[in-house]
Amino acid sequence: MDYKKTSQDIYEALGEDKNITSVTHCMTRLRVKLKDSTLVNDDDVKNIPGVMGVMKKGGQYQIVLGNDVNKYYKEFIKLGHFETGESDNEPKEKTSVLNSIVDVITSCMSPLIPALIGGGMIKVLLIVLPMINLLSKDSQTFNVLTFFGDAPFYFIPIMLAYTAAQKFKVQPMLAVTVAGIMLHPNFVAMVAEGDPLSIFGLPITLASYGSSVIPILIVVWLMSYIERFFDKIIPTVIQSFAKPLLVIIVSGVLALVVIGPLGTFVGEGLSTIMIWLQDKAGWLALGLMAAFMPLIVMTGMHWAFAPIFLIASFQNPDMLILPAMLASNIAQGASALAVSFKSKNKTTKQTALAASLSALIAGVTEPGLYGIALKFKKPLYASMLASGIMGVFAGFVNLESYAFAVPSFVSIPQFIGENGNSNIINALIVAIGSFILSFVFTWIYGFNEDNTVQTKKETNETSSKQDIPVSSDPKKVYSPVVGQLTSLEKVNDPTFSEKIMGDGVAVIPESNTIVSPFNGTVTAVFPTKHAIGLTSDSGIELLIHIGIDTVELNGQHFEAFVKSGDKVERGQNLIDVDIEKVKEAGYDIVTPIIVTNTSNYIDVVVPKDSGEVSNNDAILYTI
Repeated sequence: MDYKKTSQDIYEALGEDKNITSVTHCMTRLRVKLKDSTLVNDDDVKNIPGVMGVMKKGGQYQIVLGNDVNKYYKEFIKLGHFETGESDNEPKEKTSVLNSIVDVITSCMSPLIPALIGGGMIKVLLIVLPMINLLSKDSQTFNVLTFFGDAPFYFIPIMLAYTAAQKFKVQPMLAVTVAGIMLHPNFVAMVAEGDPLSIFGLPITLASYGSSVIPILIVVWLMSYIERFFDKIIPTVIQSFAKPLLVIIVSGVLALVVIGPLGTFVGEGLSTIMIWLQDKAGWLALGLMAAFMPLIVMTGMHWAFAPIFLIASFQNPDMLILPAMLASNIAQGASALAVSFKSKNKTTKQTALAASLSALIAGVTEPGLYGIALKFKKPLYASMLASGIMGVFAGFVNLESYAFAVPSFVSIPQFIGENGNSNIINALIVAIGSFILSFVFTWIYGFNEDNTVQTKKETNETSSKQDIPVSSDPKKVYSPVVGQLTSLEKVNDPTFSEKIMGDGVAVIPESNTIVSPFNGTVTAVFPTKHAIGLTSDSGIELLIHIGIDTVELNGQHFEAFVKSGDKVERGQNLIDVDIEKVKEAGYDIVTPIIVTNTSNYIDVVVPKDSGEVSNNDAILYTI
């Protein structure tokens, strides 16, 4: 893959420096902050070699690039002069409190993933190597490697202090200093002694902050207000030394006396709830978690459980998140592998194989999730069913993980226990069972892959209802008219080209018949018959607007065959229009096809934005 060329193409498609304010990345996505996302043609970005998908979330334009995202990122940041992080200048989107919390945790945790994976794999090696007599637990090498593996986890508060400081616009070294206070060896020793502690007469809660997540995030968030407060009241002449002094003292005291303990209690409360669920219905909780893990990962919600799975050890095993991820990751990898074997499309076969290896070997599922599962849908359902079944089994046998590593076939030793082999055997059953069930379900259930290539003569012969299959994929919108496909941005009307009414595509008609693009209901037929509103059985709300400004014709040259409230089947004749007469009258005949409830979906995908289309061609599908 030409990382430099792909990065250059992305840079240009996003509007270069004049539209890009900042950029960062996670394990699989380039996360870009844009001044105006409406200036970007999503289709152009999706068609760039190497791009697996596009998402708009939390004010970020996220480009899914797979496991090599870091290589793209390194090339990308060479191209412009923008921040490699968050920016103050982009507009803030309204969002719920829960979404805001998840966004903070995800954006702050994502840069830590390489260090956590590295430390986790060292922990896995320290389980395996003594078992095969390659390393003694009594050796100095073992003891030294132990703190190699522990370091990324124990010092999470310091690493989070840095990433959270970038998120909340706090001076990074001040935030790191406060995290250092919470982890200082002398403070740790005082906590271990158990004697009462106080500062300025205020009692300090005896809590340990090693490997904690929530306390430091709350502290740094509050520091953003503390810094601004002192910026206002401290005279400029003494601010260089007075501000750091006061920020460290005030933040440190609040961290140890109020905020740190509060964050600890929140983490302990979450753990208590999870333990209660496991005690009462562990099999059900784990089954549901495993089944819905792809959607949980997609939203970033899995990081909300970081206080539970990051500290997985023999003393505090994780019985929920990591076992669920084992079933889910393997199932998604197997599903992608089945798609690779069964697909007749060379590009799909290669994409699916790479995604499968990523999930099965590295535990990274995003390439398969965005490149295969969400695209074809049925493989996603198959993997969710398989992982749900094996998740229930994992719950019944109380499967435990004793180290944090992203679950995969390579990291499965994280399930090796100290007392017997039953736990690792159960883990192998979950992994193998998830693989077999997901592969078989995907193979049997299949997936829709459009490979039909028709000549113009053939497409013109398929415009009547009897030649069009009535069956319809509930997430697809088929072309309502035979003609030439064009992107919505090229329509000479800002209402459509700027996607004010929603995302979609347009067709330049070559026939006079407008047919239903799916099974559904007619919601509106305009009196002038130049436009019609439809709702599919799956909930897609669609507007078909025949021509530009054709409302001025007052229905002349148009004939409608349906009315509001009518049920329609895919291929059913809706409207006839004399295209030649409309053109003679001086009107543009381009026909925008708009998903008016675009906001209800993660994405409205346009497989292609040019070329000939017939009524048998899917021109849109929703995710």
